[in-house]
Amino acid sequence: MRAPLDPLIRIKGAGEMASAVAWRLYRAHLGRIVMTDLEQPLCVRRTVSFCEALIDGMATVEGVTAQAARDETDIESIWRQGRIAVMPASLAHEEAPMPDILIDAILAKRNLGTHLADAGLVIGLGPGFTAGIDCHIVIETNRGHDLGRVLEHGSAQLNTGVPGDIAGHTRARVLRAPRLGVFRSERSIGDRVAKGETIGTVEGVPVPAELDGILRGLIRPGTLVEAGLKIGDIDPRAQAHFCRTISDKARAIAGAVLEAVLRHANRPR
Repeated sequence: MRAPLDPLIRIKGAGEMASAVAWRLYRAHLGRIVMTDLEQPLCVRRTVSFCEALIDGMATVEGVTAQAARDETDIESIWRQGRIAVMPASLAHEEAPMPDILIDAILAKRNLGTHLADAGLVIGLGPGFTAGIDCHIVIETNRGHDLGRVLEHGSAQLNTGVPGDIAGHTRARVLRAPRLGVFRSERSIGDRVAKGETIGTVEGVPVPAELDGILRGLIRPGTLVEAGLKIGDIDPRAQAHFCRTISDKARAIAGAVLEAVLRHANRPR
């Protein structure tokens, strides 16, 4: 039996934040979800990202499972099994059903092609969107007092270019590609690392850790990366279970999206 509120939801992106959104919507019994991402995803927090299904066939985050799909028949089958569907973005235009709700959770800091007319409710996460212009609602993604604020007018705060503070560390906790090339590493998410230790290489150029902690995220080794791309995340709190669970920031953003969906569904007629 279908739930009383059962919109078809498409989420652009299937990385950390997009997956937290999908997880929260699914847990609220909004089960007809299809996510889209690159066939070779660039996500760093792979242990909490449904895009891993595009590589491994399935991915589970905190008890919720997503499965790879190639067309609408696959999607319907996956939903019947109580799972979230994930498909390559390149196939979405032709193969994915039209959504009632579209959520742009790519977090590219700019709009890569989302329009107000794409669905009855269009939600944009973070900078690059203006409510009433290219989406109906914008969700604030910047850490701080307004994190998770639901904006029906205006835009999110501009990209600061500075990673959020965790245990007093900002830029030092993020690993970035030193050049264009293929990332190589023998390390795994959850490994303890020390300042100065080489985490991997890009075309022979080492990528060193700038602080002690745990590898909370690492882009899949063998991925072609651009210079400056985020390829890893060191958590100085060194709590291993943080690697396998949704972050406080992602939960806040996901909760705001759920609020936005319910605002739309329960608005006065």
